[in-house]
Amino acid sequence: MAKQGIPVKGAAAALAAFVLAFAFPATAAASDARPKSAPISRPPYVTQAPIVMLKDLDSGTILFSRGAEKRFAPASMAKVMTAYVVLDLVKKGELAREKQFTVSEATWKKWNGRNGGSTMFLRPNEKVSVDDLLKGLITVSGNDAAAVLAIGIDGSEDAFVKRMNAVASKVGMTSSRFGTPSGWPDGGVTQVSAADLITLADRLIRDHPDGYARYFSIPKFQHGKSPEGKPIIQPNRNPILGRFEGADGLKTGHTAEAGYCFLGSAKRKGRRLVMVVAGMGSEKARRDEAERLMEWGFASGNAPATTQTAPKGGAAATRR
Repeated sequence: MAKQGIPVKGAAAALAAFVLAFAFPATAAASDARPKSAPISRPPYVTQAPIVMLKDLDSGTILFSRGAEKRFAPASMAKVMTAYVVLDLVKKGELAREKQFTVSEATWKKWNGRNGGSTMFLRPNEKVSVDDLLKGLITVSGNDAAAVLAIGIDGSEDAFVKRMNAVASKVGMTSSRFGTPSGWPDGGVTQVSAADLITLADRLIRDHPDGYARYFSIPKFQHGKSPEGKPIIQPNRNPILGRFEGADGLKTGHTAEAGYCFLGSAKRKGRRLVMVVAGMGSEKARRDEAERLMEWGFASGNAPATTQTAPKGGAAATRR
């Protein structure tokens, strides 16, 4: 009669299992011990543009930077600063959107379409609301709108510019100075950096989300009438609005001095990127660079910043 306990064969099997378990960890543990696959590497961003910057606003990560601290003339991108100042006054209750300003004869003569660059076609002695002036300022880059807002708020463009510079300093734009509310060439007084423009866009979007949504993604704007009496309808000058998924605002700029520039933003799946390209040689080059940079940015995740130096010689070094 067998004694109570584990049979001999059972004991041998148990001992073998114990030895195997000790020598070879469980499958799950072994799988955990295997080296994990490395993060997917993205191709570096390569560009001939002299000034480029791309930032993920949600994480704060600079995804790409080239010439970001270099000061340059922003052209009509300066109007984003004007818009920020006006939206700040509206938010504080110091200015109503319904407030109307009158277009003076002098302002009209200075900024009408024949000699004043981009315009929303204001007429002398016309009364225009702050709301419509902001739409004209951003959507069609109206220099006349910038002047009427400045004079209506502070009595003169010079006085408004002082306000612009005070607000710019307050929001952290350490390398920038403004000489006009429109960005019209002023002998080199108005100078910004790409890093400062990114800071401005960040603050505007965060501080004035309602204003950003209301004014920066209007596809077209109607104001004024042609000599034939037909309504004047102008498209938004944002080169990626309606072309690039998630694009929703900010501002272009162009003068002979500045080249073709763009401060733009887009949001996809809750992630917002803001970019600057400046010194481009044509509208097409500006648009293509902006789309390519944004596509790369959304594909790259929050990878560490890529920094490039401008090439010696060539178009990138000579463009203004």
